[in-house]
Amino acid sequence: MSSGHRTVTVFLTVICLLVLSIAGLTAGWPRWLWPAYGAVLLAGTIAAVRAGALRDGDIPPECTLEPDLPIPPPPRQEHRITRIALPSAVPDYDFLFSATVRWIPQESESPHFDPCGLAVHAVLLRAREFAARQSPRSPAMVQHQLNGVLSVMEPDGSGRVLAMAKDVVLALSDSDRERLSKLSNVRKDEDVWEHERNYERNKRMYLSDDVLKDPGSAVVWWLARNDEHVEETVERIGLLAQLSAAANNSEVAPPFRDLLYAPEPEASHAPEHEPEGPAVPPEERVAEQVMRWLGFNGDDPEMVHLAARVAQGVRAMGREEEADRFLRLFADAEPPPDEDPVGPPPDEGGPYVPAG
Repeated sequence: MSSGHRTVTVFLTVICLLVLSIAGLTAGWPRWLWPAYGAVLLAGTIAAVRAGALRDGDIPPECTLEPDLPIPPPPRQEHRITRIALPSAVPDYDFLFSATVRWIPQESESPHFDPCGLAVHAVLLRAREFAARQSPRSPAMVQHQLNGVLSVMEPDGSGRVLAMAKDVVLALSDSDRERLSKLSNVRKDEDVWEHERNYERNKRMYLSDDVLKDPGSAVVWWLARNDEHVEETVERIGLLAQLSAAANNSEVAPPFRDLLYAPEPEASHAPEHEPEGPAVPPEERVAEQVMRWLGFNGDDPEMVHLAARVAQGVRAMGREEEADRFLRLFADAEPPPDEDPVGPPPDEGGPYVPAG
């Protein structure tokens, strides 16, 4: 009841009291009747005020209800699933999925469905849909992303449960991880090899199509790299022309044929080394030097006799093998009679004459 209604009701009650008072005084009512009329009028006023309050929706103070207490949410239930294979973006490389599934039933428990099964099924569908778009080469990153995707309560397909997942673990098997590591190393090696091959190809094209296109280009290229050695560049014109012709599978151009062979360098004063040949035995070197010194040859009887005496002296020193090898150089040499192989000492500085 509004304040206006209450004012009108009180005003009407006062008017009624005045009318009754005037009527009672005029009619001469007895005094005991006055309180009865006043009580009836007061009760009617109170009843009118209360009726108006109930009609307007006001609740009387004695009928005020206690405020509603918050209804606690239904308890969450959990179930742990481990090492469930989920496909990845690469065929035959599966993720191993583990998580704790949580759910809240949206209907009262019924023997006609299992809320745990519905929640696990809903979580696996969401995880599979996300994992199928991810590369298995970075499972740690995919694990964090999937943990965020499954951390929100969402209804299952039937709408009977709200399901989510926490403590998500996503990994690969040891064999798959090893294979991916090997493939990664092979790809890196292929990239390096491909770059090296492209570098070599570009270098060949540069040399054949630009540097060695003709003798003039070859000479200019060489001169650009050795601009301080002009004379040496001139000496190499024939060589560069021949190199350019070989690179283009053609013959040397006629203007450069006379330059193919450079003049021979001047002879130096350094002693020339004799060409190496088969090793000469020491006995042959000794025999050759002795014959060259004395002017003998191998068929000279005096040389044969001298060789026999030399061999005898070597044998006297206990070198039988060396003596025999020296005598083989002179097939006709015979050992001389036993005598002093050295001979008498030279007298007064005279020349040494072999005995016999």
